Formats: sequence, structure tokens, C-alpha cells
Amino acid sequence: MKILDPSAVRRWARMAADALGRARTEIDALNVFPVADGDTGTNLHLTMLSAAEAVESLPDDVDAAVVWQTLSYGAMVGARGNSGVIVSQALRGLAEVLKDGHDLRAGLLRAAVLAREAVARPVEGTVLSVLESAARAVQELDGDLHEVARQAAGEARAALRRTPGQLDVLARSGVVDAGGAGAAIVLETLAAVITDSYTDHYDVPAPTARVMPMTEVGAGYEVMYLLDADDRAVAGLREELDAMGDSLVVVGGEGLWNVHVHVAEAGPAVEAGLRAGRPHRIRITYLAERTHRGSAGRGVVAVAAGDGIAALFEECGAVVVRRAPGTRPAIPALLAAIRQAGSEVAVLPNDEGAGSVATAAAEIAREDGVVVSVLPTKATVQGLAALAVHDPLRRFDDDVVAMTDAAGQTRYGHVTVADREAFTSAGVCRPGDVLGLIEGDVAMIGDTLERVATVIVDRMVAGGGELVTLVTGADAPARLAADIEEHLRRTRPDVDLVVYDGEQGGYPLLIGVE
Repeated sequence: MKILDPSAVRRWARMAADALGRARTEIDALNVFPVADGDTGTNLHLTMLSAAEAVESLPDDVDAAVVWQTLSYGAMVGARGNSGVIVSQALRGLAEVLKDGHDLRAGLLRAAVLAREAVARPVEGTVLSVLESAARAVQELDGDLHEVARQAAGEARAALRRTPGQLDVLARSGVVDAGGAGAAIVLETLAAVITDSYTDHYDVPAPTARVMPMTEVGAGYEVMYLLDADDRAVAGLREELDAMGDSLVVVGGEGLWNVHVHVAEAGPAVEAGLRAGRPHRIRITYLAERTHRGSAGRGVVAVAAGDGIAALFEECGAVVVRRAPGTRPAIPALLAAIRQAGSEVAVLPNDEGAGSVATAAAEIAREDGVVVSVLPTKATVQGLAALAVHDPLRRFDDDVVAMTDAAGQTRYGHVTVADREAFTSAGVCRPGDVLGLIEGDVAMIGDTLERVATVIVDRMVAGGGELVTLVTGADAPARLAADIEEHLRRTRPDVDLVVYDGEQGGYPLLIGVE
């Protein structure tokens, strides 16, 4: 790759968001500075997820400048926490340079400069140090994009390991800087996209000593809001908020700003924003403990990709979030559903790609006091199995365990039609070929839906099972389910069969075996 074109930027944003999502718990465990509130990994994940969703909403034919500007904007308006706001400013620096050119060295330098300028009282041994070390390490290189990306990622990792020697609280707690760990992952995923060298895991150094517990966080409030205001008003706001508290970060420009500060009293910080302009999306978090709010009762939220599937979940009492086939649900839609469902909520993503979005929405809902558990359902049939054993009279934790167990005991498969040539685990497929998948892997390539579906069901049943669930899609032949039923009656009369009309697009048949 010679340039970071729009498609590469999209891939990077999504890969960084997903990698941070996988690492968020480990990064949260490192979080001791500026306060030990254990949410840096979550905040960075949500920030990058907002950026990824922003660029993914753009048409395919937009130019690089629009993609970079949208990435920067999406990160800023979705930034959460001290580190999230700083990283959003680093993305802004990259966007300023790379929207008009291809010099990654200059982009990294601008990212580090803007990140430091955003912080009222910069501290070494933090995400700022990691970003600056990465930028400095590549300034003397010849400009080859691959080498610059690799060197920046490597130096970010090395700088992260040095942070305990720069900040005493990290050394005492036996951790590296949490924000720096997230920034290293962002740069490592950038290098992965540029060099076409991918991995499913990015290392997060584990604590080596006792980490300061959450109960040691001092009383006070984290105040965040977006602010519509002009530059002159923001300069005065910075001085006012700096006198009120600490961890002040203000980023933005051209009339829109993201404000973050830790203060003893939240009201005056919001009032200062009102004097400067129009604050909105105001978020106030008590740093010593979370408040407990939310509607009463126990509920389930289920993601559904077809009208018939949605109706099934609704009949079972779930609050349904609909998504188009091949897409992820939106965080606001999932968040609204969680809040509607009750004060204790189990979420069924029913798709591997929807899992990270569900986790992000759950984290936001938990700030409002809602108890949320995201179950690892990767397919609709697993969600149906989980919901079948849901008991609102059970203790919530016990109910989650029972639902998770039911989902885990359900193997899933599906049948679809290839729309392009591709290499698969079963060989090369071409447009129009029928593909049979088991647990996400192509197990068979054939020429008819009926033949492939029958073989896939046989293979899944051969591994053990007492109940087969078929969910027919909008493009399923009229007799597809009936033919499979007749086949099972002849070959496996001991197996029970349930058939639903899911009306989903893209997949003529979904299969579950319990």
C-alpha cells in the first residue's frame, strides 16, 4: 500500500475499534491515572467505535478528505473520558495532514502536538508520551509508508513500557499507562492495515503489583459535554475550568468543542459552559461510586435481522432492535432498547459483528445504573435457545448463566448463495454457488439450496443433538423446510424439529442444533 485511501481508513477505524473492544477489560485494569475509575479501555473503545461508525456511514465514492474529516468528527463527538478526548485530538491531527497528502510522518507529529495542546496540565508517562515518542521515532525515515507505520507502532509499544519510569503512580501500582496502551493499539492496527499484516490479539501488559482499587478514587465529578461556542469564548472557559478542577481537556474547533474536566462540584462546570456557549450531550459521573437508576424490572434485548425473527423475539417478551442483513445495529438504538427493557437486562446480539456494539451500549447503560449482561450469542438460533430458558423470576445472575449455557449448547449453521468468487475452507466458490456454513466456516459448496441444506443438517446432527431449529429466509424455496423435515423423519426419527419463518434476507436458511 502506497497511500491511505478511503477504504483503508475505514478498515483501520473498524479494526482499531474492534481491537480496543477486545482489550478493553485488560486496559480498564491498568487505569490508575488520573483517577482509578477503571474505565479507560471502555472509553477508548467507545471513542474509536464512534469514529468507525461515522466513516462507515459515508457513501463509497467520497474522497479521502471527507473520510478523514468524518473520522475526526466522529471521534470528537463520541469521545469519552480523559484518554478518549486526547486520542480524538490525535486523530484530528492525522486528519489535518493526511486529508490533503500522504506524509504519515507529518501526520503523526501533528497528532502528538494537538494531543498535548489539548491538555491543560500535561503529564509525562501518559498517552501524550506514547504519541510523542512514536512521532519522533519516524521523523528521520525516508518516508516509505510501510516503514514509517511499522516504526511508529514499535516505538509506541516501547514508549508504553517506559511509562512506569516516568510516572510514580504507575510504578507504585505495577502498571503501564492505560491511555498509552490504547494509543499503542490504535497505531499497531494502523500499521497492520498499511502493511497488510493482521492479528487477532494486541498485547496489553498485565499489572505486576496490586492496583489501586476503585474504592480509593476520591470524591468528585467527571463532567463532559459538547459545546457550541466560538474560539474566544473557549479560551476563557479553559481558564475558568482549570481553576475549578483538574484533568482538563478541551478539543475541537470551528464552533464545536468537546470539554472534559474533573471537579469537586459539577454544577459550576456546566454553568461555565453555559456562559461560553451552548453545552449539550452533558454527562456527569460521580467518581467515587456509580449511581443506580433505571426503570424497574427484568428484561431481554434481542437483535433481529428479519421481520419474522423480530416477531419471534417479541412474542417471547424481548425488546427487539432490528438491523439490515450484513450490518451492525446502531449504538443509540441498542441503548434505547436497554433502557426500555428494565433495570436488569440481558442482551442477545445474535451476530458476531453486533457483539462489540452491544458491549459499547451496555457500558453506557451501566453508567445510568442499569445492570446489563451481554450474552455471547453469535447467531439467531442461539438467541432463540437462550430466550427459551429465560426466567424473570430467577436471580439475574442465575438467569444469565442458564441463558448462556443454552446458547453455548446450540451449534449454528446457515445456507447462503455466493455473490462473488472467493477462496473458502471448502475450496473456491463462484457467484451463484450455494454455500453451507457451520459455526461460520464454509463446510460445503454445492449447486442447489435443497442439497446443501440437507447435507449441512446431517453433518450438524451427526455431532449429537436432540432438537433441530430451521429458520427460513425471504428467498427460501417453498418446500425447503418440508423437504428437510421429510429427510429427518426417514434418517433421524429421534430428532425433534421446529421450523420458523424468519423472513430474513441474505440467508435462505438458518440452522440450529441443540
